[in-house]
Amino acid sequence: MADQRRPSSGSGGGDRRREGQGRGRPAGASSGSSAGRGRADDRRGARGEDRKGPRGDDRKGPRADDRRGPRADDRRGARSDDRRGGDRRAPRTERERPVDQATYDGPPLPEDVTGKELDRSVAAQLRGLPEKLAARVARHLAAAGMLIDEDPETAYRHTLAARARASRIAVVREATGEAAYAAGHYAEALAELRAAKRMNGATAYLPIMADCHRALGQPEQAIKLAKSPSVANFAPEPKAEMTIVEAGARRDLGQLDAALRTLELAPLNNKSRGSWVVRLRYAYADTLEAAGRATDALEWFHRTHAIDADELTDAADRAAALEARSQG
Repeated sequence: MADQRRPSSGSGGGDRRREGQGRGRPAGASSGSSAGRGRADDRRGARGEDRKGPRGDDRKGPRADDRRGPRADDRRGARSDDRRGGDRRAPRTERERPVDQATYDGPPLPEDVTGKELDRSVAAQLRGLPEKLAARVARHLAAAGMLIDEDPETAYRHTLAARARASRIAVVREATGEAAYAAGHYAEALAELRAAKRMNGATAYLPIMADCHRALGQPEQAIKLAKSPSVANFAPEPKAEMTIVEAGARRDLGQLDAALRTLELAPLNNKSRGSWVVRLRYAYADTLEAAGRATDALEWFHRTHAIDADELTDAADRAAALEARSQG
C-alpha cells in the first residue's frame, strides 16, 4: 500500500505531490484504517480524574484541617472551594467536546460504501475486532480510498475516524499516515507511518517518510532514510521513489552535483514506460536545468515526454519553454 504513494519529483521544494506525480491510494483506499486514541483516552481521563478528584480530596481534607482549625471554617472553606471549582479538574469545554466527537464520528459515510471494497489482506487485519466495530472501520477506510485523489482532506478525516476505533492495527495507522501525506499534513503522516512501522516492521513506507522530512525542512533526515540498508533490496519502483526523494533532499541542501550523481546511478534508460521511469527522467531533467545545463535538460524533457503517455508530468511544456528561451 505504501509503495503506491508518489513522493515528489525531486525538485527543490514546494508541494511534495506536484509535477503530476499522482497521489496513489493510502492503505484506506484498499484497506481500512483506525484513527487515534483521542476519544477513549478522553473518556478515561475525564471519568478517572472526576472519581479521584473532589470526593477523595474532600474526604481527606477536613480531617487533616480539623487538627489545625475550627470545623466551621473548614466547612465554609470546602463549600466556597466547591463553588469555585476547588481542586476539581475543569471538565472539557463545550467547544472541545464537539471536536472530539466529530473526529470520532468522522465524515458521513456514503450508503453504498460497505467496507467490502477493501483488499482481502487489509480486511484480514481487521478480523480481530468485534464484528460491528470492524465493519465501521472498514467502511471509513474504504471511503478514504475512494476520496484520496479528489478530496484528500476528507479522506484523512475518514482515516482519523477509523484510527479512533482501532489504533492498534498497523494497517489503520498506515492508512492514516498515507492520507495525511496526501492532504499535506506531513508531521502527522510521519508520526503515523512510524507507528505502523513499529507495529509490522514494514519498510515500504520509507520513501514517503523521507519525503515528509523534506517537507518539514529536514533534508538530512531524508537522506539518512534513503541510506537505510533495506532500500538496497527494494523493487525498482519504490527504489526509484527513494532516489527521487534523496535527489530532492540534496537539492534542498544546495548540493546540485550530488543530486545529479544520485539520479545518474538510477536506471534512467530503462525501457519500461512505467510511471516510475517517467518520474525519474523528469527529476533528472529538472535538476539538469537547475544546474544550468539547459541543452541536456531539453534532451531529457523530450525523453520524458516520449514515454509519458498518461501526461503525469509537464515535460512537454518544460521542453517548449527551454526551446523558446534558447531561440530568444
